[in-house]
Amino acid sequence: MSAGNDNDNRKRGSGGRQRPNETDGKQPHPVLTPLTVSQAVRLVRLAEDAVARRGMPMQYDGAGALIPVGSDGVAVHDGMVAGLANLARTVAGLPRQQWRSAVAAHFDQMTAPDGPPPIPDDLESELYLRLVCASTIEPAWAERVPEFAPGVLTVPATYTGRAVAMHFDIDSLGVTREEATRMGLSNLRRLRDKVEHVHYNGAEITALTGSMFTASRALVLDTVLLESLQVENPPFGCLVAMPVRDMLLVHVLRDQTALTALDMLVTLSTTLFISRPGPASPHVYYATDHEWHQVTDGTGEIRVQDAGQLSDAMKRLGADRSALL
Repeated sequence: MSAGNDNDNRKRGSGGRQRPNETDGKQPHPVLTPLTVSQAVRLVRLAEDAVARRGMPMQYDGAGALIPVGSDGVAVHDGMVAGLANLARTVAGLPRQQWRSAVAAHFDQMTAPDGPPPIPDDLESELYLRLVCASTIEPAWAERVPEFAPGVLTVPATYTGRAVAMHFDIDSLGVTREEATRMGLSNLRRLRDKVEHVHYNGAEITALTGSMFTASRALVLDTVLLESLQVENPPFGCLVAMPVRDMLLVHVLRDQTALTALDMLVTLSTTLFISRPGPASPHVYYATDHEWHQVTDGTGEIRVQDAGQLSDAMKRLGADRSALL
């Protein structure tokens, strides 16, 4: 759950009040993927009931989110928006009989929607930076924070119970952006990863998990490499993907298996990005000398020629560059 106006992949689509006919109900919902229209209607009904039971009157806006309403049923502007896209991805993998409890658990994490997210007493130890997909954020809020890469925002964030609140209004934190960045990076470095190695056709991908900020540890990749992969300043760089908030994928270039690893990363990052809660980026990046280069385009195609340093590294490793063009 994100605070601020996080619209969670909001686009206009059916759901909520309408009762689809049997044929329409089996069609994919245009917003709350990967649910069907009928499943989305049920999710919206459960979500509205859950927030009402918690004293937070909200209604579906037809665009993938619940918005706060007053006693007269009129939308309250500038309140917190509860996006449903992450919840849709969560319940999609559950049996129907578990949906109600999953929705209840999701909204147990929410704070009251009629005010800004709470500010921790000790920002020095509780403020992080979070990478988040720009398309899931209200444009007016996205403009307030910097990009890490095209389409990926860097947002100050804190834990609120079991949820994460994003703070787009830097002034509300009582610190400057520079101070928030320093604290956020420092706290990201203190996190510890759960490490798993995935092998395929000789290539190795390191999958890191462990917290809601694991993907955001791409911002401190040097620390991740040193502490979790026991690698320092890899001479040929790394391929990196941060598809969802709780996962970071890394391949250290060492030999010709970089080609296989790149193909694996493209498949994993695009699949996880569209199917798991908390999307960050569907792309694969080449990181070297503290510089980041996007090597996949909007369709998931590999564009090594647009990242000359990766192309050079592949050539030095004896990899067949033409296979990637």
